[in-house]
Amino acid sequence: MTGAAVGTVAAVAAGALLAVHLTAGAQDGEPAADTVASPSAVATGAAATTPPATTAAPSPSTTRPRPATPASGRPPATHAPVKAPPPAPPASSARKGVGVWSFSGVDSALDKSGAGWYYTWSTSHSGVSGPGFVPMIWGGASADASALAQAKKAGPYLLGFNEPDMSAQSNMTVDQALSLWPKLESAGKVLGSPAVAYGGDTAGGWLDRFMSGARTKGYRVDFIALHWYGGDFTTPDAVAQLKSYLQAVYNRYHKPIWLTEFALIDFSHGTRFPTDQQQAAFVTAAARMLDGLPYLQRYAWFGLGADDSKPSSGLFRSGAVETPAGRAFEAAR
Repeated sequence: MTGAAVGTVAAVAAGALLAVHLTAGAQDGEPAADTVASPSAVATGAAATTPPATTAAPSPSTTRPRPATPASGRPPATHAPVKAPPPAPPASSARKGVGVWSFSGVDSALDKSGAGWYYTWSTSHSGVSGPGFVPMIWGGASADASALAQAKKAGPYLLGFNEPDMSAQSNMTVDQALSLWPKLESAGKVLGSPAVAYGGDTAGGWLDRFMSGARTKGYRVDFIALHWYGGDFTTPDAVAQLKSYLQAVYNRYHKPIWLTEFALIDFSHGTRFPTDQQQAAFVTAAARMLDGLPYLQRYAWFGLGADDSKPSSGLFRSGAVETPAGRAFEAAR
């Protein structure tokens, strides 16, 4: 999505339809690398823990009944009071990532999420701090010398063009994308395909024609980047549909996959969101399913920020306050 289209999910509806460290060779021969992450548009705390009260020890003059000494002559064993365990930290995974834009509390939210990587639809992450940044060359105009140098410095991973099959996104022809691809090859040691909005498994579709052209020209594409949004809010069905799409794309190209945008949002008639509980249930079930796909190297939820006053698929509202989906994402591995 564009920086302009990602600030709120409502902007996505206007035309946007709406991948840290990944172990070398862990899956499908991914090259070794040690580090990994706008839309540029703006989207719109940790609770203090009060220590348990302590009880003063009784005065030496206080008279208490003494327990009888056991026959062994040894006093009975005593045990220290059992303390409640501290809150569990968020589950962290090299696979688990998120799309990020700036909002109040963004750094705290990113840390609390447990995401192992993130990206910002750009080659920079101004206003966002955290390990695991992966740059993106968003579109044709983004493939300039400055952005390419930023991407190379941030490497080794690089995400290709964002939804070139959408007029409201990078809006590129296959020939335009192929003509610029050598520049991206020079900037990314591990380079992802352009991320189409839909139809990644379609013969003759935008991605299919790009991959065919790249093969003919001898260009390098190390993994396939995909987006997926589900309009069926029934969790088992939505998870099955997502899995089927990923499998179909893998069967066509036989390359590792990064799912760089996904959530439950229905764009068939305007923009419709599921309930908070439906979105949270999908996060939990989808993460479990994705973890079982050997070719799925990474995924990124759309997105970290949530609208403070409107329905959205975001994980944290201003001040790093979790939504139900955010709490489910924290627990996901």
